[in-house]
Amino acid sequence: MRAVARNRDLGVRTLSAAVMLALVAFAFWQGDGVLDGFIILMAMITYFEFAMLVRKLGQDHARTVAWWMAGALYIGLAAVSLVIMPPIVLALVLGVVIFTDTGAYFTGRAIGGPKIAPSISPSKTWAGLFGGMAASALFLGLMVALAASAAQALAASEGARGDIARAVLVAASLGAGLAIAAQAGDFFESWLKRKAGVKDSSRLIPGHGGLFDRVDGLLPVAIIAGAALGGGWLKL
Repeated sequence: MRAVARNRDLGVRTLSAAVMLALVAFAFWQGDGVLDGFIILMAMITYFEFAMLVRKLGQDHARTVAWWMAGALYIGLAAVSLVIMPPIVLALVLGVVIFTDTGAYFTGRAIGGPKIAPSISPSKTWAGLFGGMAASALFLGLMVALAASAAQALAASEGARGDIARAVLVAASLGAGLAIAAQAGDFFESWLKRKAGVKDSSRLIPGHGGLFDRVDGLLPVAIIAGAALGGGWLKL
């Protein structure tokens, strides 16, 4: 019976994930106006779920309002960062988060081992953390390597190959660092849900919980990437 239930849940989760990816792909295909509107709508839903979680903390009115203001800043900064990003950077940011989650999930299940913070998120292991970092590093390093292949063909010199190798190494290191940020966002939401006494931020997405449950890791990564773009640290 348990195996049947798990398989049924996996089917629902897979279908929901396919629908979510299709919506994101459609927004990208439609371009700036639709994509920006999609991001803003998702941010509004995420903030609503965050606000409902804060209400369940049972704090006094002043602290609740302070939490709501902090959440508005946190989610708002992430949304603005995603809106101002060129589509290629936005795609890379999404890829980092997806590969982090996927790598952490499968590595954690395959290896198990010591938990990072069992009182906050009992399923998160150190093996999963390192697996997510490795997957994100591999993804971002590979993307930079592919993007640099044309430059390597045009300037096939030892110096150019060395520059490309350094760029790939930097990208892989950045991917690993962003994976840590993504999982920190995941831990923050897990802590908030545990304090609120709920399993999911909502029941919006069948098999996945709420939208906040899906974008918890994206929020800090988006803020970091947006700061890098705004500060000129990330050159396109």
